[in-house]
Amino acid sequence: MPSLRSRALSAALIATGRRRRFASAEAVRARVAQSSRRPSSHLPPRSLGRVAEVSRTFVGAWPVYDVSPRGEEPVTRVLYVHGGAYINELIRPHWSMIRTLVTRARARVVVPAYILAPRGTADRTVPVAADLLSGLIEDGGAGGTVLIGDSAGAGLALAAAQRLRERTGAQPSRIVLISPWLDLTMSHPGQAAIEAGDPMLARPGLVEAGRLYAGVLAADDPRVSPLHGSFSGLAPMTVFTGTRDVLTTDSRELLRRAREVGVDVEWHEETGLPHGYPLMPVPEGRAARDRIVELVRLSATDGSP
Repeated sequence: MPSLRSRALSAALIATGRRRRFASAEAVRARVAQSSRRPSSHLPPRSLGRVAEVSRTFVGAWPVYDVSPRGEEPVTRVLYVHGGAYINELIRPHWSMIRTLVTRARARVVVPAYILAPRGTADRTVPVAADLLSGLIEDGGAGGTVLIGDSAGAGLALAAAQRLRERTGAQPSRIVLISPWLDLTMSHPGQAAIEAGDPMLARPGLVEAGRLYAGVLAADDPRVSPLHGSFSGLAPMTVFTGTRDVLTTDSRELLRRAREVGVDVEWHEETGLPHGYPLMPVPEGRAARDRIVELVRLSATDGSP
């Protein structure tokens, strides 16, 4: 049973019409057009600078933030890939999670503000993300490297890990996927029933956002939808999902396919919780963040959780 606070938050999301953003292809196109006219900021909140050293470099056209504990050496490394259906920038809940990783896990967190769709498409985006992951692993230093992504960012993170495995066989210490969007075809037969109770997401808008991100590629190309890629040889995974998330079918399929080829998957499915709950100010979100911090800390001991 979800906590009272979680139920109240889901009710508030429904009351404020959060799902309208993805109610139709037209709604998504209107949002993309508005963002093109008035781009949102991906800058970190000023308060982050009180507890962390924050710098920014560019990898091609991507701004990439490097966030480390203020006044002490990091003991491990994280590549954090943000969600937002590939059409939205970093927002405060993402930066709050990054702050938690820096202050509680003493991690150096690398955060790409990747180019959004439709300018940023999978054929261009996945190789750059794989380069960032490879560079962070090769940098060495204390501890291991943990790859974390939420929602669309989890899909990009997994595609980058698959790409890096194909190039060199290298992998991070662990892959953490938060409410991952892994199959942009949105074709799973179980999604219709779940969608009816999802307070945040709807399939028509997600299909359009996925089309914009796919660009010249097919929606089931593994660079677009890593659920259709190979799971052999990937790092151990931790997956968080909720049963009121239309994308939970992606997580369940990942669990099945990854375990079929011997990949270790730590599984967290919360009854009645919506998309992205580990980023939310609810008891179940705090518990998920505690576990993520623990996994990142463990990677500092010997490089592998």
